[in-house]
Amino acid sequence: MPTLPAEYCNVIRAFAPIFSKCVWCHVQVLLLGAILTPGKRTVTAVLRIMGLSAEPHFQIYHRVLNRAVWSSWEVSRVVLTLLVQAFAACGPIIVGLDDTIERRWGAKIKARGIYRDPVRSSHSHTVKASGLRWLSLMLLVPIPWAQRVWALPFLTVLAPSERYSQGRARAHKKLTDWARQALLQVRRWSPQRRLVVVADSGFAVIALLFRLTQLANPVCMITRLRLDAGLYAPAPRRQPGQVGRPRAKGARLPTLIQVSQQARTQWRRVTLAHWYGHGCRSVEMVSDTAVWYHSGQPALPLRWVLIRDPLGQFKPQALLCTDLKADPVQILKWFMMRWQLEVTFREVREHLGVETQRQWSDRAIARTTPALLGLFSLVTLLAHQHARRRRLPIRQAAWYIKSTATFSDALALVRRTLWSHRISQLSPLHRDHRKLLPGISQHLLDALCYTT
Repeated sequence: MPTLPAEYCNVIRAFAPIFSKCVWCHVQVLLLGAILTPGKRTVTAVLRIMGLSAEPHFQIYHRVLNRAVWSSWEVSRVVLTLLVQAFAACGPIIVGLDDTIERRWGAKIKARGIYRDPVRSSHSHTVKASGLRWLSLMLLVPIPWAQRVWALPFLTVLAPSERYSQGRARAHKKLTDWARQALLQVRRWSPQRRLVVVADSGFAVIALLFRLTQLANPVCMITRLRLDAGLYAPAPRRQPGQVGRPRAKGARLPTLIQVSQQARTQWRRVTLAHWYGHGCRSVEMVSDTAVWYHSGQPALPLRWVLIRDPLGQFKPQALLCTDLKADPVQILKWFMMRWQLEVTFREVREHLGVETQRQWSDRAIARTTPALLGLFSLVTLLAHQHARRRRLPIRQAAWYIKSTATFSDALALVRRTLWSHRISQLSPLHRDHRKLLPGISQHLLDALCYTT
């Protein structure tokens, strides 16, 4: 079993109670190997990087993923707890919610489906992709040593295709149903904290939003809102002696398209910093409360925020918030943080080998991709242990100068610490690395740590 650097012990050992003693030994090998391995994140690649290519019982490491008894949800709970303690000890817990497609092929992958590829598609051209749909929840927090907000995954669930549900005992569960289940679980993990969830228009569903507002400690949900959504005034107060079913809504209000075109609309100009990574940006906004109602659905009270660009570079957009008392500017600031989810999806594909794993069993598939996404958060936590005591090193060159650390710097730092610890554990009879000149040794280690 590999030993851990002292500064990483408290973080990694927090997961030990989830696994049996025997399984935990193999989990540590897979965990450290997944961090150190460049390229494909397969079990065999992990064993090679950990020096176990001659292990005759290599199948026991595959069984950690496809047979061993342990709970991915419990791992997610521990990850969330560690992240909240490190980065969000006070204030609201802001969670980003989004789905992504893992491009996979193979007849043995039962949950695979054909979906629209959001990366390669455009408004005029649609590209289909074969793969698995994952729903990921990420903690949106500012990272002090990175000087920006990062999206840190802590819970990822597989949303099987509709074809997978055909002929099975259970009915097909939509993506919004998986989102409701995951958010209710997060609410149970943090019952006392204020929970703010930001998502795109795919989760602007009345049934989902209404369910989250009926909790003892309601979840504040922020999504995009259709400009032609049916908005109404609140239902009038019921008069004494009035018979019949209570009204769900009041009079119909103008749509947000009409509001944006009315001359009497009083716009408020605000300047926002870090507008999607492009510095400061001035926008005009107007906000009010209303009831969103659709036939057959419950009446949903909400606060809407209508935004337009004074320069006309983008069309008017609308947001909704289930917290009627939320500040409109704060709603927009929270929603702007959602863009970091796309950055994280790209980082895990580029640096952590998502879409390169080759598991075929249902249980291994359901565990591997969430583990690789959670590895992004774990690397961030490990790098934060270093950054609390000294400045995190940033890779630069004469032609590339940057002032803040990125995930590649965090990953390289964690790899360097692990490699240095492994080298220091070698016996005195095998310390041939001292024969290398210090400059060459550091150059080789730097090249190894920054390999993707």
